[in-house]
Amino acid sequence: MSNSNIRDRRQFVATLGIGTAASWLAFRHQVAAATVTRSANQQLGIACIGVGGKGESDMIETSAGHNIVAICDIDESRLAKAAERFPNAKKYVDWRKMLDQQDIDAVTISTPDHMHAPATLTAMKLGKHVFTQKPLTHSIYEARQLAHAAETSKLVTQMGTQHHSAARIKNAVQIIADGVIGKVTEVHAWTDRPGNFWKQGLQRPAGSQPVPGGVHWDLWIGVAPERPFHPGVYHPFHWRGWWDFGTGAGGDMACHILDPVFTALELGAPLTVSAEGPEPDSDSGPLWCQVTYKFAGTPRTSENLNVIWYEAGRQPDRALFKAPADWAGSDNGILFVGERGNLFVGFPEPPQLFPVGEFSDYQMPNHAEDNHYTQWTKAILGEGQTCCPFEYAGPLTEAVLLGNVSFRTQKTIDWDARLMVAKGNEAAESLIRRTYRQGWEVEGL
Repeated sequence: MSNSNIRDRRQFVATLGIGTAASWLAFRHQVAAATVTRSANQQLGIACIGVGGKGESDMIETSAGHNIVAICDIDESRLAKAAERFPNAKKYVDWRKMLDQQDIDAVTISTPDHMHAPATLTAMKLGKHVFTQKPLTHSIYEARQLAHAAETSKLVTQMGTQHHSAARIKNAVQIIADGVIGKVTEVHAWTDRPGNFWKQGLQRPAGSQPVPGGVHWDLWIGVAPERPFHPGVYHPFHWRGWWDFGTGAGGDMACHILDPVFTALELGAPLTVSAEGPEPDSDSGPLWCQVTYKFAGTPRTSENLNVIWYEAGRQPDRALFKAPADWAGSDNGILFVGERGNLFVGFPEPPQLFPVGEFSDYQMPNHAEDNHYTQWTKAILGEGQTCCPFEYAGPLTEAVLLGNVSFRTQKTIDWDARLMVAKGNEAAESLIRRTYRQGWEVEGL
């Protein structure tokens, strides 16, 4: 993108935020007219976009006490399986047609990453409350748009970071908030993805294979560049390893694992983001990656804070933990390094304080478990609030995706959060805001 175009965009964002003032005013009025207020004892009409894999459990969880009135999947075999459980739900292969159904109050979106924002924003424009799986979006610009839409519309939103509602995560946040380990001086977070779960460092296959009957391939591709069908390469699961459709280990797991870091330390947008790993590929994510985020200090941290993210089984030096020699560790976790000691938080292991002897008399908090799904449906009916609304989930997703931008451009991101600009890095522009495939454009994205 030329310098003049970057200046135009900066002026555009600075003056109007996102979209145009008129369009967002119209959006607010449209949502206000469409949204129906219900009493707490009424049942919601819920529609589900994506009903296989994680979408199946999202559908089942949100159905408790409510009606699944519509189900949608591009794979008719998955759709048929969902219909066996919910025979009264209307079936669709195209979510755009499904959203015309009049008895829908709320929508779950459990598609591959690249379709999260288009389906979510379209549902919101129609006044539907939304539960969208993590990562909230495929691009940083989309995340900013959805956060703004949530704030503007006042719809009830929730990102599918279910760990946020877990007792062990709430306990860990409480430990940090209480200053048990003192101010946090650095954070290390790691995952065993990718690897056995899905592959990366892949080469796009040549040629094409016949699309199986009942798979609506063009609808699956959606806003992404057109790609030929190959069995098992993209659908139904290994899309995570491809930049066209997924967001790598960061999008999959950092939205979970860095979530308590942002919550406990009350972090804002990162100041800089740098990444290292093997030579980037334009098609597939890396075999491994390590990302360093630098944040301005908060009352719970040192003056500046580094958060280091490790992928593919890489972890910080074991000596840094100050754990017992026989400590089992974890394949996915966080280490908060504090002035008076360390806090480990596992996925799924409970919080532990190190060195053990220094905290032998400490009584761990005992928060109650919460249901991430019923929290959303209750909030729609006026009972309480969600813990991961898009106003929170959007900035978290932006930070996570900046790690991918840094890796793919091979440059440290000097981040201007207000303008959504990686200063001095023109190559980042097309990764911050992607171009949708012709015919799949969505107003506002």
